[in-house]
Order: sequence, then structure tokens, then C-alpha cells
Amino acid sequence: MSRAFVNEDAGLTPEPSYDLPDPGSKHYEEAAARALLQGADQGDSLGAERATGRRWGQSELVPHVRDLLEKARAEGDARMEQLAKRFLRAAGVKP
Repeated sequence: MSRAFVNEDAGLTPEPSYDLPDPGSKHYEEAAARALLQGADQGDSLGAERATGRRWGQSELVPHVRDLLEKARAEGDARMEQLAKRFLRAAGVKP
């Protein structure tokens, strides 16, 4: 096979990592919400769900995602605002 068609770097892209506290931490749910939005932004929603043990649109995370939505609005982060709104709609609540 011609070397023009060989991707020597295939598979070398590092998987996204999610900085999470201990699951027993009082900050875990907030960190999980942030990780799910981060994963969605990086095209790794399933990886974020596996890492956090939480699901996209999980109702327990709604208060934290609302906080992240307000922060995104205040900072003018349109992408994070979009993702937070999608999460809230998936949870069945109005953004």
C-alpha cells in the first residue's frame, strides 16, 4: 500500500480526561455536570457519561447545569450556553 494512504498517527489522539473529585465529595455533582458539558463540547458524551456515572439530561444535575448556564451567559461563552440549554431540554426543563 502506498504510504500516501497510511496514517501513522492513527489512534494517537489522547482521549479527553475529566477532572473529578471523589464521588463522595459534596462537589461531585457539580463537577459531573461540568464534565458532561465538556464531553459534549469535545464530542465525547459517552466517555463523559462513563467517567461520571451520570447521564446526559439527568434531573439531579439540573441545578448545577443552570448555574453553569448563568456563568456562560455572564462570560459570553456562547458554546457552553448552547450545551447547557441542550442539557436542560434533555432533562425536560425550560432553559
